[in-house]
Amino acid sequence: MIWLEHEIDRLEGELSPLTQFVLPAGTPLASALHVARTVCRRAERRVVALAQEEVVSPELVRYLNRLADLLFVMARWSNHRAGVKDVPWQSGGRQDR
Repeated sequence: MIWLEHEIDRLEGELSPLTQFVLPAGTPLASALHVARTVCRRAERRVVALAQEEVVSPELVRYLNRLADLLFVMARWSNHRAGVKDVPWQSGGRQDR
């Protein structure tokens, strides 16, 4: 888990801080990382649901949560390295790109 935290911090060090939600968009690599993040979040939700009926290690839930965070940061980082800006989410269904 320490490695995940270190990688998140290292990659975020090259990114501008988020001030609003961003859309999962960008390069093919970033898009694949966003899909992986979505799958990881789904696994996290299923493990949490399973924990209501079976004994589940809390470390597993924390790991999946931080792994999904790392995948999100990796997607932003890969876009940044490719010169692609984050696409901010805007309410009302209109997205400026």
